[in-house]
Amino acid sequence: MAASTISTLAGLDTNAIRQAAQNLADGPVTAGYKGDREEVIKLLNGALATELVCILRYKRHYYTVTGLQNAAIKAEFLEHAQQEQEHADWLAERIIQLNGEPDFNPATLLERSHAEYDDSREVQSMVRANLIAERVAIESYRQMIEQIGESDPTTRQLLIKIMAVEEEHADDMRDLLE
Repeated sequence: MAASTISTLAGLDTNAIRQAAQNLADGPVTAGYKGDREEVIKLLNGALATELVCILRYKRHYYTVTGLQNAAIKAEFLEHAQQEQEHADWLAERIIQLNGEPDFNPATLLERSHAEYDDSREVQSMVRANLIAERVAIESYRQMIEQIGESDPTTRQLLIKIMAVEEEHADDMRDLLE
């Protein structure tokens, strides 16, 4: 079989595939990676900051909402906090996979976050603040997905997965508005 036939066997670039055995320290990032890795890491760190602020906001609301009549809302806040934590974990892991460093620095968290922290004391104000934050997150993820395009399918799929949950959260908060 001729070398040119081997290098494009079944429509695949076998030379590029074989080159993936090089640069093992790069982990899952091969020479065929099409994204702007530094830019993707920057986007993911912004999303990570947003998720961390959302965790803190939902946790505060969970612990401060009172009254038996608010038990369902309190439970919803806790569930959302746990899901936001899962999102933060996924984002941090993806940053590591891209050979970046997840930024958990609390000193700059609010300025890097797309969403805001809220210390409301009234339940409907909490719900409203969470709905606003979810809508901000949805739009942030939508723009990140658009910006990444097809250059990084793994990150794109992750962001789509997270955005779908944020849409569910927004729907939940809208349902809790009086």
